[in-house]
Amino acid sequence: MTPILLCGGPTWGASVPALSLHAVPGQGGAEDVPGVPDGDLPLDVGTRVAFEVAGEDRYCLGFHRVHGRDDRTWVRCVGQAPADRGHQCGRCFVQDDLRFMHDIHRSGIAPAGLKRYLEQPHWLYVATFADGATKVGTASHLRKHARLVEQGAVVAQFVAHAADGRVVRVLEDEVTRTVGLQQAVRSGAKAASLCTPLPMARLEHLNDGFALAARGLLDGGLGIDGYEVVHEEFEPPPSWGAVLGHPALQPYPEPLTHGRHGFTVRQVLGPSALVAIDGTEVLFVVDLAQLKGRRLRFGDFSTPVPAVQESLF
Repeated sequence: MTPILLCGGPTWGASVPALSLHAVPGQGGAEDVPGVPDGDLPLDVGTRVAFEVAGEDRYCLGFHRVHGRDDRTWVRCVGQAPADRGHQCGRCFVQDDLRFMHDIHRSGIAPAGLKRYLEQPHWLYVATFADGATKVGTASHLRKHARLVEQGAVVAQFVAHAADGRVVRVLEDEVTRTVGLQQAVRSGAKAASLCTPLPMARLEHLNDGFALAARGLLDGGLGIDGYEVVHEEFEPPPSWGAVLGHPALQPYPEPLTHGRHGFTVRQVLGPSALVAIDGTEVLFVVDLAQLKGRRLRFGDFSTPVPAVQESLF
């Protein structure tokens, strides 16, 4: 029988999209599933993704130990308990070094390894998504480009370069407080935005306006040292143009949190995928982040064609 695997969600390791998959205790391993090398399912153009969701629960994805700037260890959850804090059980949450990340600039409290990680230069960016939703965020120097790729930013600019991760988070909070930019955009909203994207000129105008406001704030001085204002644009992968330029994309017809699904990948943009369903020429946008923490059984499954005339699309 095909093993059940725990999905860690979409990833962009080395700028190549994939679904992260992990063994479930007593259920076999990823090596038993055709096309899943090294625990990941590559999401190349033409990849077939077919599975059924095993159960209604979300399961814990473990926790991270941070040892330094580019050195961290992922620790599996013992027994793979149901998740009750996002994608973690309570036991793994309290052991996760990354939980200190977003408050260390206020509390000063963090494990030694995370403090070493935060000692490296960081970048502050302003990112805009396909419907115009815009956020402010941070990225370490080592993950400067990858951070925006995995989030699926359509237009983005780096507005500040900070000496370390504490300073950049102070800047982030100030931009949120003064300019009004949020610090997160839901993956479901990102996927939905690709079905009705704003014209690129409009997105660039929105991003320019928010980036200008952020730089104006930072140029005025915040009473802190350790950063400089910068002007640098993010260049998304060329393949994203095929998604943004495709007419009449539709939302994927079923939630990925239950049931059986089968589709063929056409393109991937951040956590979203443009996919084809057997029996229709219509292409759909699916939010792959819905699979994070779900147990999947891969097999010969297909997503039913929505009961709507294609001419209505």
